[in-house]
Amino acid sequence: MTAGQLGLIAVLALPAAGAGAVFAVPARADAAARILGTAFAAGTFVLTVLLGVHGPTGWFSYSAGPPAVLPWHNLDLPWVPGLDLRFHLGVDGISYPLVVLTGLLTLLCCAYTVRHAPAHRPGRGLVALLLVIETGILGTFLALDLVLFFLFFEVVLLPMYAVIAGWGGDAAMPRRYADHLPRPGTGPQRAAARKFALYTLFGSVLLLVGVFTVVTAAGTADIVALTGGTGLSRTVQLVAFTLFALAFAVKSPLWPLHTWLPDAHTQAPTVGSVILAGVLLKMGTYGLIRIGVGVTPLGVGWAGPVLAVLAVAAILVGALVCLAQDELKRLIAYSSVGHMGFVLLGIATGTATGISAALVGNVAHGIITGLLFFLAGGLKYRAHTGALADLGGLRETSPRLAGLFGFAAVASLGLPGLAGFWGEAFAVVAAVRRGGALWLTLAVLAAIGGALTAAYLLRLLRRVSHGPATPALAGLDPRIAGGEWLAWSPLVLLALVVGLVPALVLGIADEPVRALVTAVSR
Repeated sequence: MTAGQLGLIAVLALPAAGAGAVFAVPARADAAARILGTAFAAGTFVLTVLLGVHGPTGWFSYSAGPPAVLPWHNLDLPWVPGLDLRFHLGVDGISYPLVVLTGLLTLLCCAYTVRHAPAHRPGRGLVALLLVIETGILGTFLALDLVLFFLFFEVVLLPMYAVIAGWGGDAAMPRRYADHLPRPGTGPQRAAARKFALYTLFGSVLLLVGVFTVVTAAGTADIVALTGGTGLSRTVQLVAFTLFALAFAVKSPLWPLHTWLPDAHTQAPTVGSVILAGVLLKMGTYGLIRIGVGVTPLGVGWAGPVLAVLAVAAILVGALVCLAQDELKRLIAYSSVGHMGFVLLGIATGTATGISAALVGNVAHGIITGLLFFLAGGLKYRAHTGALADLGGLRETSPRLAGLFGFAAVASLGLPGLAGFWGEAFAVVAAVRRGGALWLTLAVLAAIGGALTAAYLLRLLRRVSHGPATPALAGLDPRIAGGEWLAWSPLVLLALVVGLVPALVLGIADEPVRALVTAVSR
């Protein structure tokens, strides 16, 4: 077995083993359990980075042959021989950036819990669940078998439900404040978790039907063999793409299937929101690229205009709702609806430019929105409220926190030179290049949505940073804890690096993307 194959196994086994080890630590050693979980997350992150080492020339070198068909590392073992199912894992330029992002955000979230322990429940349970979620997300990005992809896709559901229901809502407040609040696991956080679970289950049923439609028609579940629509008739591809698109639209989420997202983000603890926005939503857009575009390419050309219309609707609706939103985490959640609309618009074009824009937009959204939720959680932890009316004057009371918040907001609105610019700008460019009145109209509307994004983020900064300090912030400690710097600094740096050097994402994905869209244009 090669080093790359061992790495694929280890990158899934290590967080799973870490979750078991953390759960095994006695409750009285909660602090030690959180540190142990962070160590496992750090090891997993290192392994995700090392997956980029391959080939005779080392980092990011391509194999001879079509990169979309030949992953950098490939592990293909018998799994259920009677059903011809295989344990098939692989990584290439499409999945690698998301694999590394998953490892990084999980590490930062686990490290954040070391200094910000939950008020009512042991933090070891939260850290263990984060590691289980990481296992499911990494498995989704690495799976090259449709049934295996579905199983990893489902691993995330119950742990995320538990994170929102058990550690969300007011349970995320400081202990001195939360002691006087209702017991965690009740009230709005449980309702939000239940809504998340129901929507996700609905999408899972559609995904399962789509998987068996393809497997039955083609006689194989191997994604590599199915890439390009091999063995699938036009009718099967259109039916399967419809099922896949609806399933992944729930997870992304695409308007009008987005209504679970604001509630889940508002009630989730800070680390839950970071993982949810940073990488869990990307399971939907990644699936749409890897399976929707890769396995059923004829469906993209057929349903692309409909997806594009819904994507632009998400951009506009998300921006308009944000302009009227008065709760901090809820505003950031609705902004995710709009940003993911740009990602889906790029995918809907079915072009190399559009899908490349979607890939870099995925990574940028994970970095920037993860940072925004970290900052929002830190601010809510200090002020004990997320209402914008109660958060004015941050610039006067904590100028460093206000500066970081301003940077994250500017990055989110897509300022050139920062990570958010490339995905959104080139999604619009891809729509223009498709040609025709419909695509040109959608491109113009998406650009208007981008302008509205700037409007609501500037409104957010005016409400939070400027003006006299409100009572909630009047006595705010201006210092930023070391644990917060540790969690926030890598994301600030990445927002700059990806913005200035987008080839870090686009360069390694270029050839695999071109191989995928070749089948779409047939």
